[in-house]
Amino acid sequence: MHFTSEQRLDDGVLERPFLLGDIPGVLWTPASASPSAPVPLILLGHPPLGLRRMYPRLAGRARHAAADGFAAATIELPGSGDRPRWAALEQARADLRRAMESGEPVDDEIIDAVVLPLVEKSVAEWQAALDALLSLPEIGGPIGYSGGVISIGVRLASVEPRVSAAVLFAGSLVPAAILEEARRVTIPLHVLLQWDDEGNDRQAALDLFDAFGSKEKSLHANMGGHTGVPQFAGEPAARFFARHLK
Repeated sequence: MHFTSEQRLDDGVLERPFLLGDIPGVLWTPASASPSAPVPLILLGHPPLGLRRMYPRLAGRARHAAADGFAAATIELPGSGDRPRWAALEQARADLRRAMESGEPVDDEIIDAVVLPLVEKSVAEWQAALDALLSLPEIGGPIGYSGGVISIGVRLASVEPRVSAAVLFAGSLVPAAILEEARRVTIPLHVLLQWDDEGNDRQAALDLFDAFGSKEKSLHANMGGHTGVPQFAGEPAARFFARHLK
């Protein structure tokens, strides 16, 4: 991991963009973090829109996490932002757009092509990032995951024992294989769902929640579309992490 710059934000949070090989990312640490007082870490998931475009929302989430005593980090998804184009993934997304625009049903083959390769590559990269982040003396455990793409969060929660709690954002396509993997997820979960999400199959999100094997799982549904998550929805999510990461 190579830090490319750093700045101290007005609330004392240290923001450090980095490169992990050719993967861009950002680490935010609260002013309280030090080798003698390492802090827990929250991994910030996000949709494949590029870090530059997502930065304001990610930085806002990270600064809220820092106020609660957590470090936060994110990485650029494969094929997004400044990373090289991924031809097969772009073709799959084009097929998805055509099906949706024509009103055709989105079949399992299209869903698998759009989601599963991204999950496979992203989770391996998140695990490599976690290795590097935990080597920093100011970062300790436990580890949480917060955000989407929800299938990435499901896979990471099912295969990465260092992740001990997750806040998952429903609102993306869920392959049948991920639904089955959800049965192996046993960590505490807090799931956010926008009830009127125009691009989300609500029943698929409910089926996924039902499939999770966690003894502690809660579903928080709010009225509104995909980008209409109310600001107050962050408060119970913050309390969830405070319970499980401190």
